[in-house]
Amino acid sequence: MTGPVEVIDPRVMRDVLGHFASGVTVVTAHTGEEPIGFTCQSFSSLSLDPPLVALAPARTSTTWPRLRDLGRFCVNVLAEDQSGLSAAFARSGADKFAGVGWRPSRQGSPVLDGVVAWIDCALWAEYDGGDHTIVAARVLDLGADPGRRPLLFHRGSYGRAETPAG
Repeated sequence: MTGPVEVIDPRVMRDVLGHFASGVTVVTAHTGEEPIGFTCQSFSSLSLDPPLVALAPARTSTTWPRLRDLGRFCVNVLAEDQSGLSAAFARSGADKFAGVGWRPSRQGSPVLDGVVAWIDCALWAEYDGGDHTIVAARVLDLGADPGRRPLLFHRGSYGRAETPAG
């Protein structure tokens, strides 16, 4: 038996779910003329067979529609010393790649220097996620640096893993 649906205050939801620590990613692609990208905190592994990951860009993102049209992109998992990159790629209208080192993946998407891991992807499917879009992406290639520790986001602040790297 289902009762009436209560209205959840978005501020309370953000506060409560902020207790779940997450990694921080920057999703990148290359248009053929310029590299583009955005910060995305909502990211996870989805399936091993087929190899899929999931991310959830905000519907207000102006960068996601450009990446969607390209159909291929790279998810860069930021390292503990890369909170500045997270902030830079979260801004709209700025040259997000100014002073940022990167190399092209086999698919041509930017792999940012110093990241913990990178996952090169092709768009698999999109779903309505309220004020976000739920994106499933097929993994084409990936790599990691086991000597680096991830940047974490917890309760509105950046943090780091206290476990040893490696």
